[in-house]
Amino acid sequence: MIIQFRMRAIILVLLTVVFYSCSTDKNNNLSSTSDTQTLFTLLDAKDTGIDFLNKVKNQKNFNIFKYRNFYNGGGVAIGDINNDGLADIYLTGNMVANKLYLNKGNLTFEDISVSAGIEGNKPWSTGVVMVDINQDGLLDIYVSNAGNLKGNNHDNDLYINNGDLTFTEKAAEFNLAKTGFSTHASFFDYDKDGDLDAYILNNSNIPVSSLGYAEQRDKRAQDWENVPAIFRGVGDMLLRNDNGKFVDVSEQAGIYGSLIGFGLGVMVTDMNGDLYPDIYVSNDFYERDYLYINNQDGTFKEDITNWTSHLSLSAMGVDIADINNDGNADIFITDMLPEADQRVKSVMEFEGYNVFKLKQSKDFSQQYIQNTLQLNNGNNTFSEIAYHSGVAKTDWSWAGLLFDMDNDGNRDIFITNGINHDLTDLDFVNFFANEIIQKMALTGRKQAIDSIINKMPVKPQPNYAYKNNGDITFDNANKEWGFETPSLSNGVAYGDLDNDGDLDLVVNNVNMLPFVYRNNTDSLTNNSYLKIKLEGTKANKFAIGSTVKIFNNNNIYVQEQMPSRGFQSSMDYVMTIGLGSAKTIDSLRVIWPDNTTQKWTNIAVDTSLTLKQIEAVEVQKPLQSKKEKTFVTEITKNNFQKHQENSYSDFDYEGLINKMLSQEGPALAVGDINNDGNEDFYIGGAKGQSGLLYLNLGDGKVALSIQKSFEKDVLFEDTTASFFDANGDGNLDLMIGSGGNEIGQQNNYKVRLYLNNGKGTFESSKNKLPALRKNIAVISPYDFDNDGDIDVFVGARSMVATYGIDPTHQFLENNGDGTFVDTTEKVAYDVKSAGMMTDAIWKDIDKDGKKDLITVSEWDTPKIFINNGRRLIKQKSTLDDLFGMWNVVEATDIDNDGDIDFILGNQGSNTIHKTSFDSPVKMWVNDFDNNGTIEQIMTNHKNGKDYPIHMKKELTAQLVSLKKQNLKASEYARKSIDELFSPSIFKNSIMKKSTISESIIAVNEGDWNFTVKKLPSRVQLSCVCGIVCSDINNDGHLDIIMAGNNFEFKPQYSRLDANYGSVLLGDGKLGFTWQDYNTSGFVVKNEAKHLKKIKDNKGRTYLIAAINNESPKLFLINE
Repeated sequence: MIIQFRMRAIILVLLTVVFYSCSTDKNNNLSSTSDTQTLFTLLDAKDTGIDFLNKVKNQKNFNIFKYRNFYNGGGVAIGDINNDGLADIYLTGNMVANKLYLNKGNLTFEDISVSAGIEGNKPWSTGVVMVDINQDGLLDIYVSNAGNLKGNNHDNDLYINNGDLTFTEKAAEFNLAKTGFSTHASFFDYDKDGDLDAYILNNSNIPVSSLGYAEQRDKRAQDWENVPAIFRGVGDMLLRNDNGKFVDVSEQAGIYGSLIGFGLGVMVTDMNGDLYPDIYVSNDFYERDYLYINNQDGTFKEDITNWTSHLSLSAMGVDIADINNDGNADIFITDMLPEADQRVKSVMEFEGYNVFKLKQSKDFSQQYIQNTLQLNNGNNTFSEIAYHSGVAKTDWSWAGLLFDMDNDGNRDIFITNGINHDLTDLDFVNFFANEIIQKMALTGRKQAIDSIINKMPVKPQPNYAYKNNGDITFDNANKEWGFETPSLSNGVAYGDLDNDGDLDLVVNNVNMLPFVYRNNTDSLTNNSYLKIKLEGTKANKFAIGSTVKIFNNNNIYVQEQMPSRGFQSSMDYVMTIGLGSAKTIDSLRVIWPDNTTQKWTNIAVDTSLTLKQIEAVEVQKPLQSKKEKTFVTEITKNNFQKHQENSYSDFDYEGLINKMLSQEGPALAVGDINNDGNEDFYIGGAKGQSGLLYLNLGDGKVALSIQKSFEKDVLFEDTTASFFDANGDGNLDLMIGSGGNEIGQQNNYKVRLYLNNGKGTFESSKNKLPALRKNIAVISPYDFDNDGDIDVFVGARSMVATYGIDPTHQFLENNGDGTFVDTTEKVAYDVKSAGMMTDAIWKDIDKDGKKDLITVSEWDTPKIFINNGRRLIKQKSTLDDLFGMWNVVEATDIDNDGDIDFILGNQGSNTIHKTSFDSPVKMWVNDFDNNGTIEQIMTNHKNGKDYPIHMKKELTAQLVSLKKQNLKASEYARKSIDELFSPSIFKNSIMKKSTISESIIAVNEGDWNFTVKKLPSRVQLSCVCGIVCSDINNDGHLDIIMAGNNFEFKPQYSRLDANYGSVLLGDGKLGFTWQDYNTSGFVVKNEAKHLKKIKDNKGRTYLIAAINNESPKLFLINE
């Protein structure tokens, strides 16, 4: 036992130390050899003259076990150092000298490193940026250095350009030398005084395992007690330029400088349109990223949690640019999630839910192992859309650059990739590493470091190129664009090296020659471009911080002069902007760093412009919020109380489910309970919290109505509710359904009836209602039998703590006096097949004057049950083919053809696991190990087989029988579900599936045939849980308002949080257009569980959103 514990402890230490690294000994001279012409051609080093090799080799006293970032690689800088019109190249080396290559034209280069004096004498260089520090019109070179070797040998280097192809190192003279363990730097004018200041990005050198999720980001690195001096260093630094000397103003400016800062990327941009530069920092490991908003007074406010909903966990490089040409800057961060399912299961382990919640409680936000693409909503918020866009999974990635690779006018994405030794390979960790530790324990002899490292798996991966489709989605273009070579790539920069109007690429590799890619866009396409060179003032001659905006065909092309981007690299200063098929440009505006601006019109394409700041006389004003009338207005002056969930984790009892069902509240019901013409509303409480009744006073004012009967029932978790007159006295009563999915609480999961005494007071009915003891999802009242009283259909979401088993539902027939009898078997026998229900509504579909029942469920199809006056009969329709994770349904005549169509809310397409009719996601339900408990195994369908999506550790923790097979992770990764279990068990399993994930309109074509029309892409960024139909712009056409989101997933699934509400304007022809938030005015950021309309006695219409763990939101629909 003791030996096992020690072995595990040693392994954990090794893994912690080596977690982020890469290497190989390959130094192949690679070039493109395919006969097919690709967009990019990999050039041979013999032709280019670029023969640099960033050779990294483990040494006895300096290796992967001593230095965590041993395989992070080097950077690239592209810039014209001698002003001859040709962009030159600088490459940093970790254990080798840095190199400078002079561009001689025609993509040939001369190595002038030695004569130029830029090779450096530091043992470990990282990032590089070309910048004119002394403003003499010549680009200087600033190199970041790190490593943790003893001695003062990681000072940064500043090579001042002498103008004769030689450089002199002067970092100390400018106070830019001693900056800690630096990754990169960015130079910009943060205080708008005209000169360039600097942000120095540092990566804490302390072992991550020693921190224990410390949240002390306010404590400066040098102030940490009981930490060896070699590990302290300094944190990130903001340096103000005071007459050529850079002065540390980090602390007073509000810049964090803690030991928990593991910075790998920094990007400067004007995030909010106030013309002041803001700063984004991507942090590795558990510390969240930083977004510093410039306060315009020399200080910054770190505000990432208000701008974003979730982040990358292992954040690497960062780039910020506009991907959809709406004029707003979007953010792309790289991480390390593999694309292929087998590789995920071979090298990944995801953190547990409890650890995730612990970090969340310590203000580390929500972080997931995935690339993140933050789409700028234009209202100081971002929606994370990487899974929807198809760019979330690119393996162990470093740099991510947003630029137009084919000059079609849309920014594409290039990602460097590769980790030589798969340090997280689970087979190595679980089998070989254990063997090493055991041998060391038995013999007392340590194995040589190189022998251990050499036995780690080596699997280079291709870099990624994604083509922008123009609709916020991207397609993998590796094959068509020429990026299929497996590599170990890190820093990358772009620039037009041959002056042909397209952007070429230079990639720095570990233990491989660099990749120099020629862009063939000029010869393979007819796409246009514009090249722009900016000339600034004497204190900022390269005009860093300038913004160019091109307006053409309702698109806005935005390019910022900010060379530091991606990972440890610096882009060329000459802008090359793709314009697609444009023949001329409507207008161009440049906004200079001092806010002066110029405008040009009717500009020719395929040309080069030189723009000069000195000629600008007009002054640009900061972006002002729109004052135009929005479609809805939030009413903020109210005293709504916050819904607050109790603490409970479904995963403790159901280890294989992917999301929790215990947090489905609050319930929402709307009705005029006091007959004053104003519709009031009820918001359900969580367990331990009473529900709340709000009286509508008119004019958007509400008042809380104290109800003693609600306070007595605080142990119930309200998941659904409905107002209706249960006892026929003319007053609306309230029926509430409970859920919560908690073990042992089944007796509380039932419907409760509160009778209205006519004076606005509700008392609990003394007549007990038939108990359901399931997680109740919906209460849908209707006089089914037309006898003058209201009957009730009650739909259940699931069996308690037994996800995947279809629950029974309930039909309660009203006796006419507020008492009910369960007549499910007689009236609603067919509804037993309705599955794990989430919503149910009554609507007359067959036009016989009687409303029919429409239900939606998870892992199932929308269903229609025809009401013949005596019972509900399942009606076959083409909806029976739509297996989805349906949350809500609304029924109305969308196309004005006289029949009922449906709007169906699904989970959306922003999910890790994609589904389709040909490749469905499935869930298999059974007692797989015959131990008396039900398990749920989800699978992806590929090549005719169904493969579990669960990690081996996750599955074997629940299934002892599977653990006994002693499978390696790589073996498990290749097995389909029918290969893991015996045929008898597999064939007797319940199988559920999902074949469509998008929210849709089902258009009624007659004869029970429906045409499916997917709603706009912005709706698909998250799940839809509430739908309201209304002519919101008074044009005579029906519009749709939607809300949703769902947070409580296991960490490996990320969460659905990217939709802050949708307003879709209809054109009467089944066309719907999504409205941006500044136009709609409808913003609901968190988990909206229900959305309903409320009317007052003056004819005004409002929207009420019930939000989990938040206060409700009330909106007025503007007339």
